Amino acid sequence: MKRIVRVVLITAAIVMVLIQLFRPERTNPPTDPAMSIRATAVIPPQVLATLERSCFDCHSNETRWPWYSAITPMNFLVVDDVIKARKRVNFSEWGKQKPMKRQGLLQMIDDQVALREMPLRNYLILHPQASLADSDIAAISRWVVAEQDRLSKIDANEER
Repeated sequence: MKRIVRVVLITAAIVMVLIQLFRPERTNPPTDPAMSIRATAVIPPQVLATLERSCFDCHSNETRWPWYSAITPMNFLVVDDVIKARKRVNFSEWGKQKPMKRQGLLQMIDDQVALREMPLRNYLILHPQASLADSDIAAISRWVVAEQDRLSKIDANEER
């Protein structure tokens, strides 16, 4: 019995070492700062700080890759989450979206935050500083309304 346990443990250790050779690419694509949300939205500093703290790791090209994202198999999960998040909302490429699309993204952000579906619970386990206080949620909601109003005026001007 001890021999079987020993063989299993040694085999598991060898497998863990070998799978470290297979890693997904952890990238932060180059971006044009003129297209970021910082440059293309009217955003209060408090709200921007909250988004940077709670959202940018997954929803921008400014991901700070944590130590565990270098270890297989965790790295596959983290990279996949970031890729999917960037496809839904990417604050680094905010200005590439038409005003009407941004209005929809803003509504989605407001809904997800109000329902406390974002940031994801599994992200908050390792990043408790990303959790949103009620005051953060209220500030984001006020910003969403103001930014949607601003964008609707831009969209109306573009139609003329």
